[in-house]
Amino acid sequence: MGKSSLMRAARRWTRPLLGALVIGGTALLSGERALSQAASSPTDLLQIFQSLPQEQQDALLRQFGASGGGAGGLLNALGGGGGGGQSQRARQRPSALSEEQEAEVVAETEPPGLKGEDWVIIQVALPGPKPAVPTVPVQAVPALPPGATAAAGASAGATQNSLASLLAATTGTTAPVPPGEVAEAAAQQEREHLQPLIDLIRSKNPYRLTRDGALILPGFAPIALLGLSDDQATLRLSVEPALRGIDIHLTRLPLRKTGAEGLKPFGHDIFGKKPPSTFAPDTNVPVPSDYTIGPGDELDVQLYGNQNRTLKLIVGRDGTINVPELGPINVQGQHFLSVKSSLEARVEHQLIGTRASVSMGDIRSIRVFVLGEAKRPGSYTISALSTITSGLYAAGGVQLDGSLRQVALMRAGALVRRLDLYDLLIRGNARDDAKLLQDDVIFIPPVERTVGIVGEVRRPAIYEIKGESTVADLIQLAGGLTPDADRSALVLTRIDEQQHRVVLPVDLSAGARSQRLSNGDLLSVARLRPNLDSGILVQGYLYSPGSFAWRRGIRLTDVIRSVDELRPDADIHYVLIRRETPPEDHVSVLSADLAAALAAPGSAADVELMPRDRITVFDLQSGRDHEIRPVLDELRLQGSAENPSQIVNVGGRVKVPGEYPLEPGMTVRDLIRAGGGTNAGAYAHQAELIRYQVVNGEARRTELINIDLGAALQGVPTANLKLQPLDTLTVKEVPDWESQESVTLRGEVRFPGTYTIRRGETLKSVLGRAGGLTPYAFPEGSVFTRDELRRREQEQLDQLADRMQRDVALLALQSAGAGQAGAATAYSVGQSLMVQLKGAKAVGRLVIDLPRLQESAVGSTYDVVLRGGDTLAVPRYQQQVTVIGEVQTATSHLYNPKLGRDDYIGLSGGVTRRADHSKIYVVRASGSVVAGEGNRWFEHSQVTIKPGDTIVVPLDTENIPALPLWTQVTQIIYNLAVALLAIKSV
Repeated sequence: MGKSSLMRAARRWTRPLLGALVIGGTALLSGERALSQAASSPTDLLQIFQSLPQEQQDALLRQFGASGGGAGGLLNALGGGGGGGQSQRARQRPSALSEEQEAEVVAETEPPGLKGEDWVIIQVALPGPKPAVPTVPVQAVPALPPGATAAAGASAGATQNSLASLLAATTGTTAPVPPGEVAEAAAQQEREHLQPLIDLIRSKNPYRLTRDGALILPGFAPIALLGLSDDQATLRLSVEPALRGIDIHLTRLPLRKTGAEGLKPFGHDIFGKKPPSTFAPDTNVPVPSDYTIGPGDELDVQLYGNQNRTLKLIVGRDGTINVPELGPINVQGQHFLSVKSSLEARVEHQLIGTRASVSMGDIRSIRVFVLGEAKRPGSYTISALSTITSGLYAAGGVQLDGSLRQVALMRAGALVRRLDLYDLLIRGNARDDAKLLQDDVIFIPPVERTVGIVGEVRRPAIYEIKGESTVADLIQLAGGLTPDADRSALVLTRIDEQQHRVVLPVDLSAGARSQRLSNGDLLSVARLRPNLDSGILVQGYLYSPGSFAWRRGIRLTDVIRSVDELRPDADIHYVLIRRETPPEDHVSVLSADLAAALAAPGSAADVELMPRDRITVFDLQSGRDHEIRPVLDELRLQGSAENPSQIVNVGGRVKVPGEYPLEPGMTVRDLIRAGGGTNAGAYAHQAELIRYQVVNGEARRTELINIDLGAALQGVPTANLKLQPLDTLTVKEVPDWESQESVTLRGEVRFPGTYTIRRGETLKSVLGRAGGLTPYAFPEGSVFTRDELRRREQEQLDQLADRMQRDVALLALQSAGAGQAGAATAYSVGQSLMVQLKGAKAVGRLVIDLPRLQESAVGSTYDVVLRGGDTLAVPRYQQQVTVIGEVQTATSHLYNPKLGRDDYIGLSGGVTRRADHSKIYVVRASGSVVAGEGNRWFEHSQVTIKPGDTIVVPLDTENIPALPLWTQVTQIIYNLAVALLAIKSV
């Protein structure tokens, strides 16, 4: 049998075999009844398969005969990987577009590739860890004898039990699986080896490609990426040997070049990819009077008078036209106006009573040559009305290294005209844009001298200079300077005779406009500083922020004249003034009480302002960090060992705690004012001031100073201390000052509702305030819940659900691999429990004995110290006994004191086959669980049943391939159900 035949036979038995695996997995998901149904999709089993470690996936694929490929190999073996065939059919589908059309579509849709000097971001990371799943022992399968595959494919009945047959033929040996600890240690060692490289690559971001489009990573040889897309470049980097095992991704930054790098040669953009039709000859325009008639032109002659007809006369190769009744007439080389007047005169004289009107018809075509530095040099046939610019347009324009100022028109080997396109583009002068004749040559020489200009000019670009030789000429070519240009700070960068790049200053205000230019010069025009040299800036939380003119003696109330100029909730007691002191522009900070300044204009509270002051008005609602942080950063930069940073801190019970600039002469009261003042919970008798001092430059000493805050706020000098750099003021809180807490009483309470509690108050006390319970209350069934307990229980439920999900997935694979009896039942039960557990919501119930609590004194062991959010629900008197769990009918029965536990179970139809008789228990109405002697679950029915009790018949998990948590999970679910029923009964 050939190799291809063996592969076809292998596929014939592998697919039915894995189909049986899918059937078994689907049966596990749907219970015992699903065993007789065939699954149509392997999605559920595939999800379980993907949650296993890689070594276990490979072992399972080897066991079931699928060769590698991970989940893809499993899908292909199951016949579910049809996406590849579909893609192949899509690739083989003939295209309706031609190859040229497809190339144009691709060129339009695909993003441009990487270019030289592009900026890119390199994102690198270690591969994410796979979810931890317990190791599954996998049994090895011996090789099938020749012919076994064909027999398996021929037998339809063997398809249903192919998995069981395969597992039955195993030798029972366990395939060697690497221990989890060894694999984890190897992975950790690999991560430690790669992490320094990842950190190094990240630290150099962003990267700039070389002029040749190569990426240079630290420690790597240049990697060529020119022309590749982002995805292609990422793929190229991923195959680099040193980068294997690292998730790497390249992203190009679409940065637009600015400054000198962004300069382009002036004038070339008029010949873009799709040049404007400005230079295309228009055949519908009037023919100029000096147009020279030549072979191929058409003259329209309209006769009127004795003869009324129109003649279309074409100039022949000999330069003549044949006019009926007049004969041939030579018009070669004559201007159109001359031909028109002579022809009309001859008709009038020779054809008595007839006159003529002569006009131009179709214009002849001429052939011209566009040579030199054209984008598409060659021969072109264009209209005889065309000019030099029309020929340039036909050739696609001028290359970047071609001259726009020396375009030559050659005719019969002689120079006829030179066109300077700058005259046309800058000055609008088309005088030298001459008409073309047959066999004219347009020659574009290479560009010679160029200079660049960047910065505050109208047209920054690279200019070709011809007659211009000075800085003034270059500025004029660029359209002049902008209003923001700094005329005293121009910089000329030049390559001198020694091939050194040097910088020359140019001061236009000092008469340096005549500075001579050299080839390759770059003139940079700087912008004026945005700072106000003689002004005051007002910003922040006011209606009309802006700049104000400074004058000597101007004060705060001159720029903020009224509180009405401020927005609502603006802080009128703390206005920050940032000041720069020349000549070093040292930053200092002042503050003002705007309310005091407006109350007494011109006083000391009304601060006198200086040039370049920046006034900030704050908002009490949104805080001040955004505005103050830049000022604090400036103060930190000015700090030193001799002069610490001028920053202080206020915290505690103030409205806006945080760091603030230290002002000259700032006191405790000023700092409280900067913090928005104290709030309602501030302790007015004492505050703490922490002061840090460096003693003899050797050690830092911390000093604690207790301050009478009330006296400091009144300005008492002994309490209102002067602050020093890095001081920290803490305003204490009034003892026992907290947000008000409340509890809720519901149900059979005389006055139900929400009650505000004192700190340490108990449930007994609040019940007394609520008037106690009503005569219809059932205190034994009361439910007391607490938010803190509910949050804690919910976290535990979520963790338990995650563990349960992993165990169920493990059980499914173990059962499918070992063919265990009752595996479908176990999996079905596990799935049901997991769904219930994920849907369960914690109650946060605290079991209390409300009858004893009522009989006891306040603060007894039965009493509960309340917390905010606690809830007590007291139901009405209960007359039922509820039976739930593994019984035929879960229901409630009317309480009968003569009946016992088994009697109520019998009224519910008895227990099911899956019930655990030895662990039946009773949940009292209070939430407590009744247990037998010796702290064991009672084994007999000798237990007193009371009204409101719930009898729980648990699931017998010992007779099912158990998960470790099943017993715990079933008990939690039952108890939650009981608590929810108790709450809903109120």
